[in-house]
Parts: sequence; C-alpha cells; structure tokens
Amino acid sequence: MKFLFVLTSHDKLGDTGNKTGFWIEEFAAPYYYLADKGADITLASPKGGQPPIDPTSDSPENQTEATKRFKDDKALQEKLSKTTKLSEVDAEGFDAVFYPGGHGPLWDLAEDKDSIKLLQSFYEADKPTGLVCHAPAALKNVKISSGEYLVKGKKVTGFTNSEEEAVGLTDVVPFLVEDMLKEHGGTYSKADDWASHAVKDTNLVTGQNPASSEAVAEELYKMLKN
Repeated sequence: MKFLFVLTSHDKLGDTGNKTGFWIEEFAAPYYYLADKGADITLASPKGGQPPIDPTSDSPENQTEATKRFKDDKALQEKLSKTTKLSEVDAEGFDAVFYPGGHGPLWDLAEDKDSIKLLQSFYEADKPTGLVCHAPAALKNVKISSGEYLVKGKKVTGFTNSEEEAVGLTDVVPFLVEDMLKEHGGTYSKADDWASHAVKDTNLVTGQNPASSEAVAEELYKMLKN
C-alpha cells in the first residue's frame, strides 16, 4: 500500500516572532504505525525539502515512544529532509493520503492550490484521506465537484477552540479549526481536551489532537485492508 504524507512548509507563528511547523508526534506515530505494517510512504510539502518542525513538539513534556524512535532514526530524518514538492505529486500513484498537524498548515496548506486539488482528488477517488489536529485546516477551501465544501454534512473533528485557548494562540492563528469546520457545514464532534478522538465518515478520517494521530492511521489502514 502506497501512502502520501503531506507536511507543512510554514515556520512562522503569526507575528509572534516564534517558530512553528509540523508536530513531531503527529508525523512519527502514524508513520511508524503504517511503515511497520509494510506501507510504502512518500513525504511531500509545498516547498519540498526539509519541512519545519514545531519546536514545542520537541520539548521534553511532548515526547512519546514514537518521537523518541524518530530522534534515533537517522534514515527517516534523512528522508524527511528531502520531501517531494507538492506540485510534483500525482495523486494517482497513491492509495491513501495523511496530513500531520502542527500550527503550520493553518497558514500554508489551508490556501495551497496543489493541496486543495490533491485532497479533492483523493476524496472523489474514494481513497482513504486522513488529517489530524490542525491539519483539517487544509480542508478549508476544498470543494467537491458539486461545488459544496468537502466537509459539508460530514462527521469531522480537529483541534478544539478550548485546546487552542489552552495553548494561548486563539488570537494568533488565522482561524480556528473547530469554527471553520462548523461554518463549512461539518458535523463537528470532540472529546475532552487532549483525549484521543478520531472520526470516520465515508473515506474521510479526522483526529482531534496529537493523542489522536495513531488512531487516524489505524482507521486509514483498516480501510485499505478491507
């Protein structure tokens, strides 16, 4: 099974002067879950090359078994440094797509034309499509052939307003994931803050937060196995 992972290329946390990027756990846990089951995984990002890592995701309190494994995995770090440019990716070559979060996607993947086209293509080809935490931001401008937003009428989740408030970035981010999904007609649900929560509707799987990342990968794998 061939998976495409799409990571952010955006590294500025609004006007704060701080850095952002992708969240290590949300990349590493799904990557290892799928790779250990024999999946062939290609990494891509809007700009290609090394995607930025959110420094907060590298702090001691955010370490997990998957992030520790990543720290020692020179081969994966090398692969990550050479992501394919998103504009050069052909959706037809893959069975499923997964988007890790981190705050970066709010700025670039939400507006990226190649990402928007890719998500529409995967969804309409009925291929498993997964996004976790802030990555559902990439669905903001995705419409299906009928002209409706892809998330309209779909059961979805993503980083909650209360989780954004807890990390103190409500007034920094360009939009709130929870609000956007609701405004675009998604049937939004959530668990307690920081608890694992993954939602599947047709071939779309979304996860609420970092704790949900492996659960999203599990759903994508099950869909392909069935």
